[in-house]
Amino acid sequence: MTDVVATSVPAPDTAGRPIDLHRSVPKNRFSLGRTLKYAALIFFVVIVLIPVYVLLVTSFKGTGDASPARAWALPEIWTLDNWQTAWTALSPAILRTLQMVVPSAIIAAFLGSLNGFVLSRWSFKGSNLVFTLILFGMFIPYQAVMIPLNQLVLDLGIPSGVPSLILLHVVYGIPITTLIFRNYYMTVPHELIEAARVDGAGMFRTYWSIILPISIPSFVVVLIWQFTSSWNDFLFAVFFSSSQNGPVTLALNNLANGALLQNYGVSMAGALFASLPTLLVYIILGKYFIGGLMSGSVKG
Repeated sequence: MTDVVATSVPAPDTAGRPIDLHRSVPKNRFSLGRTLKYAALIFFVVIVLIPVYVLLVTSFKGTGDASPARAWALPEIWTLDNWQTAWTALSPAILRTLQMVVPSAIIAAFLGSLNGFVLSRWSFKGSNLVFTLILFGMFIPYQAVMIPLNQLVLDLGIPSGVPSLILLHVVYGIPITTLIFRNYYMTVPHELIEAARVDGAGMFRTYWSIILPISIPSFVVVLIWQFTSSWNDFLFAVFFSSSQNGPVTLALNNLANGALLQNYGVSMAGALFASLPTLLVYIILGKYFIGGLMSGSVKG
């Protein structure tokens, strides 16, 4: 006698066709919650973009047209004179800023990577104290040490401008870069380090051949962070440079003070020129920045 296996058959609908029980019921795309969510997002986007609109519109206005009373209005006559004037005034400073931020970001990232690797995988007496002292540098207000730091730079004979700013941004970038790399290297499997030791690799060989190639996500995060913080810095620029050898933030301040009573459009065009590099960095590398931050957050 053969066994009969009972199987569940979908019940037929009114037309005699079986009903697919696994088919999901389509959701209402115009639900109240979804509408409110998108309305809130649009509202906040508009709030964020309002300053950008004022900057962009004012940068194309002439001398008499650029005024606080007409901040929201479109230009009566569109002109590129403000952009030409701003570029002539800021282009040397932009070049000097690139010469400053690129080496400072790379050097700070590399030193932070070395510190993070040593403090995460090579325990020694007082390692926790050393890590704490490094992090302590993140919480010292720059204003509290600016005068003795200025005197130290003068005593060392470091030229003002780009050389001194590179040194300062590297030194003050080491705490945050060390923290990011240490957290990332803590997620690296310990067996990987032990395998390198078994093969006879020392600390530097392990770092160079094994750890460094898998550190690209953290390097992206650190380079973006250092690039933007160094580019936007103004305090160090005021103390350790001048209008002849300073970065773009100092030149933009001088441009705004000089054009404040003459033409707001020049100041707005200069602000857009000064913010364009950091904006491009985030547009191009933004997704890698978020991915790099998340790469060291979960062990798997």
